[in-house]
Amino acid sequence: MLNITLPDGSVRQFVDGATGYDVAASISEGLARNALGVRVDGEVRDLHRPITQDADVAILTWNDPEGKSTFWHSSAHLMAEALEALYPGVKLGIGPSIENGFYYDIDLGEGRTISTDDLPEVEKKMLELAKKKSQFERREISKADAIAFFTEKQDPYKLDLLERLEDGTITFYQQGDFTDLCRGPHIPDTSPIKAVKLLNVAGAYWRGDEKNKQLTRIYGITFPKAKELTEYLERLEEAKRRDHRKLGKELELFTFSEKVGAGLPLWLPKGTALRERLEQFLRKAQLKAGYSPVVTPHIGSKELYVTSGHYEKYGADSFQPIKTPNPGEEFFLKPMNCPHHCEIYKSKPRSYRDLPVRLAEFGTVYRYEQSGELHGLTRVRGFTQDDAHIFCRPDQVKEEFLKVIDIVLYVLRALDFPEFTAQISLRDPENKTKYIGSDENWEKAERAIIEAAAEKGLSTVTELGEAAFYGPKLDFMVRDALGRKWQLGTIQVDYNLPERFELEYVASDNSRQRPVMIHRAPFGSLERFVAVLIEHCGGNFPLWLSPEQFAILPISEKYQDYAQQVYDRLTQADLRGTIDARDEKIGRKIRDAEISKVPYMLIVGEKEQENGIVSVRRHGEGDLGSMPIEAFVRNFEEQVAELMRGA
Repeated sequence: MLNITLPDGSVRQFVDGATGYDVAASISEGLARNALGVRVDGEVRDLHRPITQDADVAILTWNDPEGKSTFWHSSAHLMAEALEALYPGVKLGIGPSIENGFYYDIDLGEGRTISTDDLPEVEKKMLELAKKKSQFERREISKADAIAFFTEKQDPYKLDLLERLEDGTITFYQQGDFTDLCRGPHIPDTSPIKAVKLLNVAGAYWRGDEKNKQLTRIYGITFPKAKELTEYLERLEEAKRRDHRKLGKELELFTFSEKVGAGLPLWLPKGTALRERLEQFLRKAQLKAGYSPVVTPHIGSKELYVTSGHYEKYGADSFQPIKTPNPGEEFFLKPMNCPHHCEIYKSKPRSYRDLPVRLAEFGTVYRYEQSGELHGLTRVRGFTQDDAHIFCRPDQVKEEFLKVIDIVLYVLRALDFPEFTAQISLRDPENKTKYIGSDENWEKAERAIIEAAAEKGLSTVTELGEAAFYGPKLDFMVRDALGRKWQLGTIQVDYNLPERFELEYVASDNSRQRPVMIHRAPFGSLERFVAVLIEHCGGNFPLWLSPEQFAILPISEKYQDYAQQVYDRLTQADLRGTIDARDEKIGRKIRDAEISKVPYMLIVGEKEQENGIVSVRRHGEGDLGSMPIEAFVRNFEEQVAELMRGA
């Protein structure tokens, strides 16, 4: 008999060879009906695969991330089956699940193409095949037989994959007449796939190498209910409306120029006001937390980055060296701020009493991203990091982590990101050789991160093997208003750079010790953060952050002087805005202010001028009535204060 431990800690006994389906059926008929897969001792498997030893078991449904992933991977196989039926001779690459849906890379052969206009026919075929309730059947196969199968099928991409696989580790999956090389797992059969949408067609080089042939990549998504597909497509449409590239242009925040260069954003006045406000917000918090602002050059000598290791990592694929008239002298656009900060730390002797040293900089860095990977502000070649580096003693790591978490939480609250998970990335306990630093220091640092996250009550996930080679880290995975996940803040422990730069402090026993270095960036980069923020709030920024907090709309030219008086009073109170002095009807001015997402519109005419008041409209809410200028200022300041108290 097998002892099966369920997620609630209860233990049930089953005969040897029982399946995940048997476990689900023993719990409830409904769970068995909705089960898509099973997790056995952490490994996701087919629901009907036998369990042959005592294990921790969890049944996976559509509500579990692994359940969705299994569903979507099976959908990729269903799409491949449909493509083989519609395009005989098509060659298949890989077809994994992704965060939302799946894709399959295919080679249609010379002279054949597929476009978005052809996708509805593929969708129809997929649904037709799904209704056949074909089982996903797993079988182990020898490497020789697998090669023979795909040689006969004339499928070069599968043969390429097989070259790197070991005999005894190869499995095929078959549903209906379709067979694929696959590790699995898969859902029991095709019938749960009830709703299909193929989203777009793109190009992708085989194995991601531009030296290889470019294949056609078809993206898709499926659901067990048509209603869920409808809701997903509605979210996609909303995402298009919120696209930061579209809103960035409409709100006049930033632009790009081919003459300046791809991936190098130009910040317009309104965008600059937004960016500077974010900087001021964080600078104030950093000063309060004991950080010292520093400024470093945009370039550094090649030797600096050789020492730090960034030349080895970025040199070949980055901007090429800047040569000077002095033979052999080379400089690089800096890819990271940390080497410069190491040199600042090293500029004078340090005692254990001096630590921690906290250096902060809004430093612009440069990396040569491939042109095909550039995307608005989220992937650029020049970006500004809200970088800070803390140099501390090993016994100070936990305390510093707690303080950095406080700053990250302050940022997320102030900018209305309530949903996030903290990912604790630790080293692989089975392969410690790929990490630097002593076991003792690693254990201290990992324990400090885990304890700090627990003390702050963070919702966490732990990922073994995801630590950087130089130390463990804590990443904040934030969900935006559309439910999409982004990595924003990050905190990393580093034993590498203090070693490379021979950083020291004099300990209490007069010995020379290496400090621990903590990298910290709550925003990550201003460019990417602003992009995420635009899409999160749809361009309706928090009132304290909005580049233009008000627009004064005089009804006619006669009231320009009064509009100027109102403007002067509001700017004295540190409010930001404009006067719309155009010779346009008031309705047009209101519409334009609404499109520009200005939070407050202040209409002034004869009545307002005579009584020293303003008529107030709120973006998205409409008319709020009339009030004295001082009352508007007071109400505005109270709103901002309330928002910041919440942070």
